Amino acid sequence: MPTTRRQFLGLAGGVTVAGTIPIVTLRPIEATPAMLNTAIRNVVGEAQIRNGRVKLDIPPLVENGNTVPMTVSVASPMTADDHVKSIHVFNEKNPQPNIGNFYFGHSTGRAQVSTRIRLADTQKVVAIAHLSDDTFWQVAADVVVTLAACTEETN
Repeated sequence: MPTTRRQFLGLAGGVTVAGTIPIVTLRPIEATPAMLNTAIRNVVGEAQIRNGRVKLDIPPLVENGNTVPMTVSVASPMTADDHVKSIHVFNEKNPQPNIGNFYFGHSTGRAQVSTRIRLADTQKVVAIAHLSDDTFWQVAADVVVTLAACTEETN
């Protein structure tokens, strides 16, 4: 018996509905402070990291982790002999611990970066500056997030 148009559409609709039944659940991937330390060591190597010279402006309490405003600045004259080479931002609990890497030259004017980041949960954010004398300076801030972001699909 040949298939009618009505039977074909019913079958096609059934297949479409059946294909949507498996619901994908989203959950944050488990990140650890050890992953943060590894990501930092991948950037700085075995160099000593000093506290100071870097300023991190980030709200201590955010309602939504999807868009967290952040500004990192470094006290530097930005001359050919004394300037910031790069700023690296890390976090403790996101699936990817390295948020961003920003590179500067001595003619940049000032070493400052403003952006918005996503935070998966309440966590520590670390900003590290690499200066032209090959020293590394850092600052850390704790951020409380009430609504998490950065969830990844799991299969």
